[in-house]
Amino acid sequence: MAAAVTSCGPRHPDPAAPAPHPSAPASAAAATAGPAPGTPESERSQPGNADWEITDPGPDGAIEGFADRVSVLPGETFGLHVSTPAAAFTVSAYRMGWYDGARARLVWRREHVPGTKQAAPHVDPVTRAVLTGWQRTLAVDTAGWPEGAYLLRLDAEDGSGRRYVPLTVRSATTAGRTVVMSAPATWQAYNEWGGYSLYNGPTGGLATRSLEVVFDRPYDYDHGAGLFLVYEAPLVALAERLGLPLAYTTGIDVAREPGLLAGAGAVLSLGHDEYWSPEQRAHVTAARDSGTNLAVLGANCCFRRVRFEPTDLGPDRTVVCYKDAWAQDPGHRAGGPATTDFRAAPGADPESSMLGVIYDGYPVDAPYVVTSPGHWAFEGTGVAAGASFPHLVGVEYDRVNTGFPTPRPIEVIAHSPVVCDGRHSHSDTAYYTVPSGAGVFATGTMRWVEALEARGPGGGRADHGIDSHAGDLVRRVTENVLRAFAAGPAGRTRPAQDNLAAVYGTA
Repeated sequence: MAAAVTSCGPRHPDPAAPAPHPSAPASAAAATAGPAPGTPESERSQPGNADWEITDPGPDGAIEGFADRVSVLPGETFGLHVSTPAAAFTVSAYRMGWYDGARARLVWRREHVPGTKQAAPHVDPVTRAVLTGWQRTLAVDTAGWPEGAYLLRLDAEDGSGRRYVPLTVRSATTAGRTVVMSAPATWQAYNEWGGYSLYNGPTGGLATRSLEVVFDRPYDYDHGAGLFLVYEAPLVALAERLGLPLAYTTGIDVAREPGLLAGAGAVLSLGHDEYWSPEQRAHVTAARDSGTNLAVLGANCCFRRVRFEPTDLGPDRTVVCYKDAWAQDPGHRAGGPATTDFRAAPGADPESSMLGVIYDGYPVDAPYVVTSPGHWAFEGTGVAAGASFPHLVGVEYDRVNTGFPTPRPIEVIAHSPVVCDGRHSHSDTAYYTVPSGAGVFATGTMRWVEALEARGPGGGRADHGIDSHAGDLVRRVTENVLRAFAAGPAGRTRPAQDNLAAVYGTA
């Protein structure tokens, strides 16, 4: 095996219909006729709500909160823990998706919830985890809520501030459906609310970082939405627009429930999905080996090995990742796997055996270069060999590297030159198939999902200068992959044609 490739630098994230009656589903009347409630068809027929988006969050501390469950089944109750100096606030639950162009639908609202300013957080002296100890403000019953990805919007009634709280209303079964697998463990790893994340502490570096982080605190990014709006929401909108049979879950649920992916048509790993437990990886791999397709719509996927532990609020509320301090981890000392990179000793198990590609470095900004325009994923794009799309490769990237375990046959369909801190390499979009018939598609760039938003000259809604030409390519390729993967094991009709000898000179 080749020596492990290190990153090229420090890593960080690249970062109005009338209201329904309180506690009532916004679509209660519509649910009495037409398609079955909760299906993509019934959801697309509902009017959307333009008022979901926060444009003026207000000052820090005006209002913020978290849910005491990362995900719930429809009809389950969860708690909201909110801190605000305002006398009262409104909470509105928006299901994110595609509603005739609108990106969200108001499903539930509660007004005049009494506000209280909760205690300041404290930091565990051993793990440097930020702990709030906040009391539950409100119990929320999700009866009537369709499965999906949600943002709860908190609005202080004095107008002082607004924040989000993310939540997944998960699917109990995924058979025959395309599974949107959200990545809250990664959101939490990068969450610096309270001054600490798995990357940084007060010194701004690894020496004072947290060794554990908990979900019992708000998110600081995107007004409380975590990494959802950049790395997941654009894909949710596209998948819902296509009308595919979808299921929603999180990586934490996949780790906890061995049979959750049984019979699933495809599993989607979204834009930034770095932190996995061994159980999640084993269950996704088992699904692949039973015929479930896997689409990795980002880069740096399944890079860090973590363990989930409880807090006082419930199970799986702590993400444990000691990284290079793995020998200090009490869980490892008790016989558990080291919470460090999957490819690193002890217990090295490079992620490429599942993904086909492997993380190669950070940071880069490079054009995306098509090398196999005849591949089915590029159907309808009109691209030719050598077609180049500026800025689409970044900020982290993956490549095929046979110095690590690499499934074969595997096709590299885009082979984009990059220079990472002076080191020349490539970002690869790759596709491989396995004996079960499953296909695995990996984009090789972390900017893939956010590029779904690129509709203007050199940017539009997406950052980094990505233009509408790149956006058109990414939207069409993603649509081709999602439709093909929803139709069944892709390898049975679209077997990979190994081309590593031509691309890399590798037998």
